[in-house]
Amino acid sequence: MSSPFLTMTLSVRVPSILRTTLLLGLLAAAVGFTQSVQASSSGRTAAGCRAGDVKPLAAGHRSYAVDARGLVRVYRRPGGRAFARFGALNQNGVPTVFAALDAVLGKRCRAAWYRVRVPMKPNGRTGYVRARVVNLRLVRNQIVIDLSTRRLTVYKRGRPLLSTTTAIGAPATPTPRGSFYINQRFREADPNGPYGWAAIGISAFSEVLKGWPQGGPVAIHGTNRPSLLGLPVSNGCIRVSNGAIQRIWRLAPTGTPVSIQA
Repeated sequence: MSSPFLTMTLSVRVPSILRTTLLLGLLAAAVGFTQSVQASSSGRTAAGCRAGDVKPLAAGHRSYAVDARGLVRVYRRPGGRAFARFGALNQNGVPTVFAALDAVLGKRCRAAWYRVRVPMKPNGRTGYVRARVVNLRLVRNQIVIDLSTRRLTVYKRGRPLLSTTTAIGAPATPTPRGSFYINQRFREADPNGPYGWAAIGISAFSEVLKGWPQGGPVAIHGTNRPSLLGLPVSNGCIRVSNGAIQRIWRLAPTGTPVSIQA
């Protein structure tokens, strides 16, 4: 968009050198303002902040994810003791991703730490990662799963893009409730298998399964038994039709928030 400063018509005559100087100065101001806005969205803030200030990242219909650049240690508090570590790829060989909740500012008002959701038991675990070992990115979509109506809805800026019927956890193996995020995605080799076209893993774990591989992670996935959609029959995962999982795959990248509510 053109700067309003560059489209003004001067109503008085000024020397050409003065006019050029004025326009260059106004152009520099406009560029500086644009860079300030861009920096703000990447974890910096305007002048006046202090080291240690906390900037919430999840606001309204906008959220953020951070992608691991290499080894990432997770701390209970900034500068404290690490309680977990993750590589650039997780144990399934896909990129490690966290949902970013807050930025803790350091020198020059840049993010020094991010408070993130951690994909490990117990559900809802959070911690802090150093900003220099991750890349921050914007996420605009959100998934809401209503267990009472057995519906999954994908939203973008508050508007529903997709709503579909789900099968949910059986009474003995219920789907956990809470705030999670998509942390991994897999295309299935056999689209006619039990997971259908794809499995989209979320940061939730079953709260009742014992001895399950990797602690019993929960996923949104397709199915080869569509007649069971709408029923409480799974081990905690959320099943949708194969057509729906293909659309969710396109609409919900890793880092997408997932809210599971009663």
